[in-house]
Amino acid sequence: MSLKVEKITRDDQLKAAYKIREQVFVVEQGVDPKAEYDEFESQCSHFLACIDDQPVGAARWRITPNGVKLERFAVLKEVRGQGVGQALVVAVLKDIEATPEANGLKKYLHSQLSAVPLYSRFGFEKAGDIFEECNIMHYKMQLA
Repeated sequence: MSLKVEKITRDDQLKAAYKIREQVFVVEQGVDPKAEYDEFESQCSHFLACIDDQPVGAARWRITPNGVKLERFAVLKEVRGQGVGQALVVAVLKDIEATPEANGLKKYLHSQLSAVPLYSRFGFEKAGDIFEECNIMHYKMQLA
């Protein structure tokens, strides 16, 4: 198995990432497509994870007034537990560190409950109470 995460630079990669997000968030979790795709898409740095050249995961990050927000981490159900989510977090954090305007800003995300252990492994800590976003329970987490 060959797992690779790349920063998206081509339209076909972005389409593959959107297809993964649609499968995970819209189809599997019932998120409204209008909530999944937003006005920030063009402002984000997007990533695509592939196993043996097959797209299996996606993520993005962007600079907000509150710092750097990591978002839209999605891994296809059939490959969960194989390190795809971890590889995406590693790639996104490396890219943020390599981006001068993002370096030094607070890093945060909204984690679904099932993903809290993943982000905790990277030093993210819960910040505040549980909340609902798109009918799914989340915690705000920030990098300590």
